[in-house]
Amino acid sequence: QVQLVESGGGLVQAGGSLRLSCVASGRTDSRNAMGWFRQAPGKEREFVATINWTGGKTYYADSVKGRFTISRDNAKNTVYLQMNSLKPEDTFVYYCAMKYYSGIYSYAGDEYDYWGQGTQVTVSS
Repeated sequence: QVQLVESGGGLVQAGGSLRLSCVASGRTDSRNAMGWFRQAPGKEREFVATINWTGGKTYYADSVKGRFTISRDNAKNTVYLQMNSLKPEDTFVYYCAMKYYSGIYSYAGDEYDYWGQGTQVTVSS
């Protein structure tokens, strides 16, 4: 089993920045890919960003490309999402997810095995 805990969410004005963190614990001894997703109440979950095991490959949703950066520190079992130039439409609950036993990244949520509890990001105009 793997536990994922996100932090770093909050309230920020448009144009501001936040950095989300996701710490993994438990069975973290296997290669894995990590992803960030977001969801608004009553809406479908949407993909944000993903990163492979080594951190050498990343992929972003068009809506965040150029503004968000995903990175990871395997020594700390942590993945980050740096969010710059935030917009009100970035207001969501953000979730990190782990694709276990595979270091290949994916934008498909159903390929992920473990999910965090989410952290709220609210961007005011």
